[in-house]
Amino acid sequence: MLTHIGTQTIETERLILRRFEYTDDEAMLKYWIADEKLQALYSEPAYTTKEAVRELLDKYIGSYSREDYYRWAVILKENSECIGQIAYFLVDSKNRFAEIEYCIGSEFQCRGLATEATKAVIKYGFEKIDLHKVQICHKSINIPSKRVIEKCGFTYEGTLRDYFFMDGQYVDRLYYSILRREYDERKL
Repeated sequence: MLTHIGTQTIETERLILRRFEYTDDEAMLKYWIADEKLQALYSEPAYTTKEAVRELLDKYIGSYSREDYYRWAVILKENSECIGQIAYFLVDSKNRFAEIEYCIGSEFQCRGLATEATKAVIKYGFEKIDLHKVQICHKSINIPSKRVIEKCGFTYEGTLRDYFFMDGQYVDRLYYSILRREYDERKL
């Protein structure tokens, strides 16, 4: 069984990963959640109004009462604003695995921030929750996300061909994972 502890604050060199707060709404709109192109890469809708973001925050914040809920606001230390999110959006307690999803605002990409956040959440999963396996996926067109996954030491598992239909074409979904023993050997 997993040791569910819920979403607790994680601090890295440049980031604070913490529970979402209602005051994150403006930064979310400014940096990432209203960006249609960015959100489409993660099969998420764009939220373009404060009301829509508030409804989403109601869902996120309301779920923190569950011990098996893991979703963090990605806060950049240099400006104390929410530049994205990262979560274990799929948690399987019986089989002791979870799947990570993340989104970092476009202006903050290619700076290693998604990698930094992902490594911290992997560590949290193995060392705090006692996961056996962490998995992650990306769309074949999302090359920056592929680089994050590779830097975090995931092993390619397979491709679900023509999984998404986007902009008039089919896009593959590529899956990766890292096992506890591999994490222990590498110590991200």
